[in-house]
Amino acid sequence: MTAADTPKAPAALDTAVLRRLLESGEPPRLIDVRTPGEFETAHIPGSCNVPLDVLREHRDELRPHLDEQVVLICRSGQRAQAAEQALASAGLPNLRVLSGGITAWQAAGAPVATGRPRWELERQVRLVAGSIVLGSLLTSTVIPRAKWVAAAIGGGLTFAALSGTCAMGMALAKLPYNRGPHTDITTVLGALADERK
Repeated sequence: MTAADTPKAPAALDTAVLRRLLESGEPPRLIDVRTPGEFETAHIPGSCNVPLDVLREHRDELRPHLDEQVVLICRSGQRAQAAEQALASAGLPNLRVLSGGITAWQAAGAPVATGRPRWELERQVRLVAGSIVLGSLLTSTVIPRAKWVAAAIGGGLTFAALSGTCAMGMALAKLPYNRGPHTDITTVLGALADERK
């Protein structure tokens, strides 16, 4: 693999820089790639919710609407980096990722629009995974094979950390509690068009 073959890291910016850009005469377009439920709970004012799965599936349709400076946002930066890779492969330049995501934004005391409070998806994953591991280990005192359920969860979490994807998180994101308002490509394109007016 040559240096040219190595994927470059997306350009990152911190909260202070983004705040200055938003106060400038030509602020960047903010794209929040979290689930609609996460977005509804708290988001940066003026951002548009384009869930990562919608973005990946419809990146070519989104391309004409994202021709200016774009800052991608998620909870901590990992999903935003995945979104950057998907959009970059569709030929979009001028993509940046908010370092530390909405978590860093809130920690800096920057303004957020809030809605219905929900547990963060990562916290839900920890609760479900921990409960399954604990339950299977306790059950293994009676049914020894139950320990393999704990091993499977441990393997899944290890794979999630190494690959940057989480099957349990994706499954939990589909629950009604996490869905929030329906966000499909038509809704997203309408919101992006409205922002330009």
